[in-house]
Amino acid sequence: MKTYKLLLATTLFSLFFTSCFEDKDDNPINTLEINNFVYRGMDSYYLYRDLVDDLIEDKANSTTFNNYLNGFDSPEALFESLIYDRQNTDKFSWIVDDYIALEQQFDGITKSNGMEFGLERYVPGGNELYGIVRFILPNTSAETNGLQRGDLFNAVNGVQLTVNNWRSLLSQDNLTLNLAEYNNNGTSTIDDDSIDATANTIELSAIQYVENPVFKTEILQVEGENVGYLMYNGFVGNFDSALNTAFAEFKANNVQHLVVDLRYNPGGSVNSATLLGSLITGQFSGQVFAKLNYNSIQQSNNFDYTFVSNSSGDVLNILNLNKVYVIATGASASASEMLINSLDAYIEVLHVGTLTVGKSQASITLYDSPNFTRTEADPRHTYAMQPLVAITVNKNDSQVPAQGLTPFIEIEEQINNFGVLGDENEPLLAEALAHIAATNRMPNIQESKKAVSLFDSNDLLPHSKEMYIER
Repeated sequence: MKTYKLLLATTLFSLFFTSCFEDKDDNPINTLEINNFVYRGMDSYYLYRDLVDDLIEDKANSTTFNNYLNGFDSPEALFESLIYDRQNTDKFSWIVDDYIALEQQFDGITKSNGMEFGLERYVPGGNELYGIVRFILPNTSAETNGLQRGDLFNAVNGVQLTVNNWRSLLSQDNLTLNLAEYNNNGTSTIDDDSIDATANTIELSAIQYVENPVFKTEILQVEGENVGYLMYNGFVGNFDSALNTAFAEFKANNVQHLVVDLRYNPGGSVNSATLLGSLITGQFSGQVFAKLNYNSIQQSNNFDYTFVSNSSGDVLNILNLNKVYVIATGASASASEMLINSLDAYIEVLHVGTLTVGKSQASITLYDSPNFTRTEADPRHTYAMQPLVAITVNKNDSQVPAQGLTPFIEIEEQINNFGVLGDENEPLLAEALAHIAATNRMPNIQESKKAVSLFDSNDLLPHSKEMYIER
C-alpha cells in the first residue's frame, strides 16, 4: 500500500525553500494571485476549454476579472468550477498545493508498507468492504511479516472497512490488518460462498519507498519455444533503463513470444510507453507511435511520438516481434491503454483479461510561471495543476474507447485462485500460454467469486491513474 505523504527530508527542504523566499519577499502571495494562475493555465491548456462557459468568455480580458477571481475562496474551488463534466468526461484533472510531493510521485517515490490491494463489496451496492492482496513489494513490512498475494482482509485495527472509511484506515503509517478467509461452505456452487473474518492479524508499517515498476520477469517454455514474461506496474521514466535491462534478458534468451502483464498498471509517462512499444518491436523506428492532440488554441503543440532505437544514449534491446500478448484489466489505465492502442496499428496485440478503464487523455503539470513550466515558478507558493490537456491517438487517429479496451480473451481473476504472478499456472497467464501453444490445454481456473475491485491501493495516490506528458 502506498500513501501520498511528504518524506521527512523533503519536508525539511520545503520548509527551508519557503523560509528563504519569505525572507526576501515582504509581500506574501494571496488567494487572488493564485486564482489568477489557475484561470490563466486552464484558459490556455485545458483540453475541454471550448466546452466551459467561463473559459469561452475569456474572463481574463474583462474589466471585472478580479471580481470574478475574488468570487472563489480557494484555488481549488476555482479549479473545480472550470472542470467539464466531472462525473463522466473529466475524472482525472487535479490541482495540488504541494508540487514537490507531486514530482516525487511521478518519480516513483512514495511511502509504502508494501501491500498492493483491491477492495470489493460484500454485496452489490453494500457499504462494507473486504480486501484482497494483489502483490507484495520487496523489502517492505508486508514482505517481512509474511503477507502474500491472495490473502484476504476485512478490517484495520479491528474496524470493519467501508466505502467511507477505507482511505483513512489504510493510509495510516502503522496499522494492524485483520485477516479474513474464503469459505465455500462445502458446496461446489459460488452462490453461498462467503468472506469470513478470522482472528489472525498482521502488523504493517510504512517506510520511504522507491518502487521499481519492473516487478517481475520470467522465461517460460511453451511447446519448445521461449516465452518472455514481464510484469510492469507503472510507466516511470526513472526506471526506463531497468525496462531496457529486462528486455536484454529476453533478447539473450531468444524469446519467440512475449507476455506483458499490465493488469495493475494505472499508467504514467507517455515517453516510457513509447519506449516499451519500441522495445517490443524495433522494426518501426522513426515511425509514428502515438499522437497528442491539444485544444483549439494549442494546436501548435500537437506532437507525434515516434518509435525509438535508443534511450538516454543506450541502444535498446529490441525484440522485433510481430505479435504480443498483453494482460490488462479494469485496473489498467491511460498509458497502459495507449500502449495497446498504439501497437495495435502495427502488430497483432492479443489482450487477455477484462475491459480496461477507458482513458485516452494526457495531462501536464502547470506551474505558476510566465510559460507555466517549473523554471521561474512563483517562489511564494507550491500550487500546481495537472489538467487534462491532450487526447492520445494511434497513427490511424483512433483513440481508446471511453468504455475501455475489449479483451481478445476475456478472463477475470478468481478470489480463491489468484495464483502466483509469473507462474505458468496463474490463470490469466495460463490463458495467454494456452493460446501461444495453440492447443486445447485448459488454464487452471477454479470457480469462485470474481475479483472486481471497487477501489485499489492506487486510489490512495491522487494522481496515480494519470498519463502525463514530460516537457
